[in-house]
Amino acid sequence: MKVDTFDFDLPRACIAQRPMTPRDAARLLVVGDELRDARVSDLPRHLSPGDLLVFNDTKVIPARLAGRRGAAKVEVTLHKAADAATWRAFARPARRLKKGDRIEFAPGFVAEVETKGEAGEVTLSFEYGSADLEAALERFGAMPLPPYIKRPNLADWRDPGDYQTMFARVPGAVAAPTAGLHFTPGLLDGLDARGVERIALTLHVGAGTFLPVKVEDVADHKMHAEWGEITALAAAAVNAARARGNQVVAVGSTALRLLEAATDAAGRLRPFAGETDIFITPGYRFRTVDRLLTNFHLPRSTLFMLVSAFAGTRRMKHAYAHAKDTGYRFYSYGDACLLSRSEVP
Repeated sequence: MKVDTFDFDLPRACIAQRPMTPRDAARLLVVGDELRDARVSDLPRHLSPGDLLVFNDTKVIPARLAGRRGAAKVEVTLHKAADAATWRAFARPARRLKKGDRIEFAPGFVAEVETKGEAGEVTLSFEYGSADLEAALERFGAMPLPPYIKRPNLADWRDPGDYQTMFARVPGAVAAPTAGLHFTPGLLDGLDARGVERIALTLHVGAGTFLPVKVEDVADHKMHAEWGEITALAAAAVNAARARGNQVVAVGSTALRLLEAATDAAGRLRPFAGETDIFITPGYRFRTVDRLLTNFHLPRSTLFMLVSAFAGTRRMKHAYAHAKDTGYRFYSYGDACLLSRSEVP
């Protein structure tokens, strides 16, 4: 399957630079056999009593750092902890970095380059334990905004609140599970009144989610592994919803990927704690998730491949064309769509 299959034109003006206020005022495109325009605040009426929403409760850490290697500026985005003081990261520019180089982010806050990988990836060793490193990131780091959100500096004063969901509980993500950004206390009240249930899992989203797909054939792309956990309580809630005939609604592609990774061949969700690098493309047979709430994604991205697998490639291209024509806002701070699972590719 060629990556070109998942390409489409997207004018830069479609890319949201700020979220809507309030968050649930964002637009919602309901995608099924037909397209319906709505608002995220309308979500309760598109679900049924007893349906189960599954959220990702990961918390974004301020993982983006600006430093210097001597006189040269270096920008770093941490994306995966190897141990308490060692992180894999994407560096820019990475070409001139070499093993043993020291990058200073602030007086006394220094990392050494241990290894170099592909696509600008490096392994950094910090002169801190985990607690001290966490404090240093809080003081000197910035929210790791995706590259299509433009700021004069790494981020501004609004982004620490804007780029965090109301469910954020477990620190570890370096990218937000952006479908969850649309939720407000008022929306949760409406879902409660409708009788919609909810449960959380944890998947620490990595910066690999921003990496472009550079291969020509989808089968040649390798996903970065991410750590996740599904508790026994969450697994039981999902299995109970399925047993009674209600729909399991994943809030975001991260929740969907972990649910599918932890579901066995018989369709039963198991408790899970570990890494997953599941890569979902058209032809994948979904075992757990019936509907998906997600934002609008980049062309040629693994996320657009995922939604095409879930709702059908032709249907998603039609939905995205409608979204562009009618002024929907794309990407992390943009609008949302509610997808129904389709068996048609």
